[in-house]
Amino acid sequence: MASTIAVLGAGAWGTALASVLGRNGHAVRLWTREAEHAAAINAERVNQRHLPDCPLPDSLTATADLETALGGTDWLLIAVPSSAFRGLIERLAPYRPGKVVWATKGLESESGGFLHDVVQAGLDPAPAMAVISGPSFAAEVGQGLPTAITVAADDADLAAEVVRAFHNDRFRPYSSTDMTGVELGGAVKNVLAVATGASDGLGLGANARAALVTRGLAEISRLGAALGADPQTLIGLAGMGDLLLTCTDDQSRNRRFGFALGQGATVETALASVGSTVEGARTAAELHSLAERHSVEMPICNMVYRVVSGDTPLEQAVRELMERTPKAEFDD
Repeated sequence: MASTIAVLGAGAWGTALASVLGRNGHAVRLWTREAEHAAAINAERVNQRHLPDCPLPDSLTATADLETALGGTDWLLIAVPSSAFRGLIERLAPYRPGKVVWATKGLESESGGFLHDVVQAGLDPAPAMAVISGPSFAAEVGQGLPTAITVAADDADLAAEVVRAFHNDRFRPYSSTDMTGVELGGAVKNVLAVATGASDGLGLGANARAALVTRGLAEISRLGAALGADPQTLIGLAGMGDLLLTCTDDQSRNRRFGFALGQGATVETALASVGSTVEGARTAAELHSLAERHSVEMPICNMVYRVVSGDTPLEQAVRELMERTPKAEFDD
């Protein structure tokens, strides 16, 4: 049965997900902050600014009016940068949405906590919640290339509803109840992609890249264990799957940012060269604080934090990583 769905955020990722829902026959309202942007999307039937190679279905309409976007919807999907997430939740509070789904990856910028905590604290009554994550570049989703993702929810009925809404012969969602693990994988992989990009920018080779990905997964797993995440989540699509994709393909903004650092660019110049949101640069500090609060050792992610914050030159950080005291590969 067709639903009416609001997608809040008309960047590349929000537009790609909205296009999947629209192609599946749902009525989609794509919200952007700018009336001019909404008018251009409606007139041109494409988001030229963020996803120019993805023609939009007729069932999708764009609007800059939040009340219009939300009116009469079955559920809403948030796809804004993590830095804008809390502000949007505050704007949603008067509308008292009953079902909130998000595809934002990262930790909340003010608290350094998980996005589901922001939703629970910011909306009264607390809605049914779900998060979408996994190995999924927006451009490929928009082009209809095969993609598999994870939908983790605190409500089984909402998980099933979101899975049904997205599922087609090119887009395969899997359900989960582990919101913490899915959110964690989506946040940490961005920081690790900065590390692998920097390694490749320095010309450190394929061995180093493989080591960073593998030991990076160990860091995600340690923090996940401390936070109560399901270990299987972290070797699934939202963990290892997204990590592999983001660390090895230059469609990743985080990897390109790290590569620019490895080539000698300053943080500011590297960010400018990417030209759009680099979640890993923002998340590094929040992840550093989260790991410290839970006494979890995350040396690769900590290296990224120190480099991005300007505390340590990249070459020195790499050397210190390699010179750490040898230990068993797997903790008891």
